[in-house]
Amino acid sequence: MTNTTPMLERIQAILPELAARAAQSEHERQVPAETIALLKSTGLHRAFQPKAYGGLEMSLPEFGDCVAALAGADAGATWAFSLLCTHNHQLAMFSKQLQDELWGENPDATASSSIAPFGRTEEVEGGVLFSGEMGWSSGCDHAEWAIVGFNRMNPAGEKTYCFAVVPRQDYTIRDDWYAIGMRGSGSKTLLLDKVFVPEHRIQAAKDMMEGRSAGFGLYPDSKIFYTPYRPYFASGFSSISLGIAERMLEAFKEKTRNRVRAYTGASVGTATPALMRLAESTHQVAAARALLEKTWEDHRAHGEAKRYPSVETLTAWRTNQAYVVKMCVESVKRLFEAAGAGAWFETNEMQRLFRDSHMTAAHAYTDYDVCSQILGRQLMGMEPDPTMI
Repeated sequence: MTNTTPMLERIQAILPELAARAAQSEHERQVPAETIALLKSTGLHRAFQPKAYGGLEMSLPEFGDCVAALAGADAGATWAFSLLCTHNHQLAMFSKQLQDELWGENPDATASSSIAPFGRTEEVEGGVLFSGEMGWSSGCDHAEWAIVGFNRMNPAGEKTYCFAVVPRQDYTIRDDWYAIGMRGSGSKTLLLDKVFVPEHRIQAAKDMMEGRSAGFGLYPDSKIFYTPYRPYFASGFSSISLGIAERMLEAFKEKTRNRVRAYTGASVGTATPALMRLAESTHQVAAARALLEKTWEDHRAHGEAKRYPSVETLTAWRTNQAYVVKMCVESVKRLFEAAGAGAWFETNEMQRLFRDSHMTAAHAYTDYDVCSQILGRQLMGMEPDPTMI
């Protein structure tokens, strides 16, 4: 069961306004500026920012509860905003010089991302020249920085997956986000052309997963930074899927309770098939929350004990969240199938929940076909497949 915290109370207070603007998010294909201001008014964007810059260093269970609550009101806006939040954890593992540039003059600064290694780079003195069309950058219209991915050869001649951090003035945004789900996330494409990125703004992903990055150890008293970046980076995806599913349960009850068949007048919403679907989805969503909360708590416990997760633990964290998404999508689909033709109208909230729910399963991190193979190999004592992130 969700524990009410001061932050969650602030989040709950803005949900009606956030939900009222969800249609605007979809129409504009990005998070409205008013919504960003509303979300930032809670302070949640500083959840994973170091306390040295005024951040909250919030626990993952508390953050996950907040994101799930927001997602039920406007999943697209929450998708974008949650990434602006979680990227701060990743940025805290970069050099102190970069962090000072990010937050020294503007503690409220955030970064969007496009981290698949599609960037093209040229090695130059002191860094790289970065070029590329970097897609899927959720919330980019409201970020002051961007994290972008590329491959680089290390001194041993091996290809190394890296991240570069670039300021807003170094890239343009191509407005190409025309999607059927998460329309409000504004996940557009960043265009970079021979942008110089100095070494202090570059980190290898492997170093950030294994405690060797420039920022690792900068905050020895912190309870959240003695950990790999990736579980925090991806924590919002499953939280959003859960929030959508929990809202779908309520929407289904609200919108089908008095529904009757057009030709016969028979009650549909309280008929046995509808009740059975509602019951099964309710159990499935409860199971999803229980698994996710257990995983969040394991993150918290590791961080507080400064116990770096084992490969087995990382595999569990990665695959647990994907299975949660799988369960949540199934629960939403089950109810939508029984909601009638009226649910397909764009004015009906359930069709947006249905579309956005399926989008939560489309991310590379939440793909359960991939995650089930990762877990299966680990359970059988096999080496990880390098073709699967």
